[in-house]
Formats: sequence, structure tokens, C-alpha cells
Amino acid sequence: MCGRYTLTYPDYETLARALGVDVDPELAALYRPRYNVAPTDTSFVLRVKDGRREIVPARWGLVNSWAKDRSSAAKQINARSETAPKRPAFRDAFERRRCVVPADGFFEWTGAKGQRRPIWYHRPGGELLTLAGLYESWRDPATGVLERTFTILTTAANALVAPVHDRMPAVLVGDEVNAWLGAGQGAAIDAHALLHPAPETLLVATPVSKRANTVEHDDPACLAEAEAEAEPEAEAVAVAEAEAEGEAQPSKGAAAGKKGKRSRATSAAETLPLFPDRPGVRH
Repeated sequence: MCGRYTLTYPDYETLARALGVDVDPELAALYRPRYNVAPTDTSFVLRVKDGRREIVPARWGLVNSWAKDRSSAAKQINARSETAPKRPAFRDAFERRRCVVPADGFFEWTGAKGQRRPIWYHRPGGELLTLAGLYESWRDPATGVLERTFTILTTAANALVAPVHDRMPAVLVGDEVNAWLGAGQGAAIDAHALLHPAPETLLVATPVSKRANTVEHDDPACLAEAEAEAEPEAEAVAVAEAEAEGEAQPSKGAAAGKKGKRSRATSAAETLPLFPDRPGVRH
């Protein structure tokens, strides 16, 4: 599945160029880099309307036009590519309202309960990922406001993701983006053929900070590599083991040294270059 993702491009202009669309000043004012997009958050999707590509804001979690409320949103953040063309909740959108969800990575989790560690899957150089999606428009009966919502299609995991999860987002590569958006839409059978596991060499897996576990956290520290925050944990374990064996307490100097190391580790997490190879990105 795909339950969190990132879109950390530094500004809207950079994103618009990458997706081949004109810059919209109103959307540029709304845009900000996202390091932990969560279900029901508002993000952006790419669609074709009147033969032209456009980026539009949309809320993650598809709400069908006939729904009485948005309670289905959290349950419909993903749609299985194998069944979406036939399921009533997604069938019409699959034929007529396909979109691309721009991202530059997505999360999965590994480890025992209470010790879950996020793994961030992304392209090695920080390039954009174009995820296959569907969108709908739903009018809130209480306010009359029309709201655009979307879901991300998933497929079987490739060899990189499979050890952690059996599903992954359907990543469109190259000309598959145009084929998926297809100006005429329709052709559900051809569109379905585009939804397959990503090439195994497309992505890399980076263990990152447990800060990403909490949806309220949405900042660069979420993507600090796990090693940058591991040292204080290792020191705490070593001290606990030493005390359990009856060894002497560390001296004040040693304690100060440990404190200094902890401070440096924190600093490293805060200043870690996220995309050293991407031009124009502020580290």
C-alpha cells in the first residue's frame, strides 16, 4: 500500500517545470515542500483537461460523488490496480478521471510493534516520481462546497519493497505518464497494462528518522537518515548494560563527552543534505 509520501521540491515553479505545465501564481502561493504527506491531507495532482495538462489541489482519500459524507476518504487512499477497473467505487474514475500524483518518495515501515522504523523509498538523485492516481469531485451537502479528492493505485511490490510490504504505489515511467493521462481517457484495458511494479533499479531504500511515524511531523528532520540518530540510542544501551553489570558510573568528563556526541548527532539530523545531487535544492 502507500500510506505516506513526500513531495519536497523546493518551490512550485520547479515542480511545474518537471511536470511540463505552466506556472499558476495562485498555486505557487499555496505550495510548500512536504516531508510527510498523510491521508486526508491536501496535496496536488496532475490531470489533463481540455487537452492540456494542469496541476490542481486535491485531498488524499477518494470520496465518491454519491457519498453523503467524507467518511470513506481514509478507507480509499489506495485502490488495487487489479480490481479498480471493476469496483463501483473506482470504475468510473478509472475510465474518465485518471491523474498523476507527483511525489519524490514514499514510506513503508518495518520492525516489531512499538519499534516501527520508517523506510523511505525514493530515486537516488531525488528525481520526481509520478504515481498513478484517480480523482473525483464531491460536493459537501452541509456547505455546498465542491471538493476534489484522489486515490493512489497500488500494485505488487518489486524486489526492493517486497521484504517490507507486498504492495507498492504504481509508478509511471517515461511515456507511461502520457499514456495514463491520455487526452481521450477511456481505454481502461490499455490503461491497466501500465500499472506494474517499478523497475528494480529505479528506487533506493533509506531508513529514516522515527519522527516520520507521527503525522503531525512534516519537516526535513523526518528524512534524516537513521544512522544520524542511532548513536545516542546505542550509548544509552551501553550505559544501561554497564550499570547492570555493576561497572562504575561514567565520570563527569565522559558524561560530557557523551552529551557532546548526542548534540552533534542531533545537529547532523537537522542539517543532513537530503538531495545532494538535485540542482537548485537548498540543503
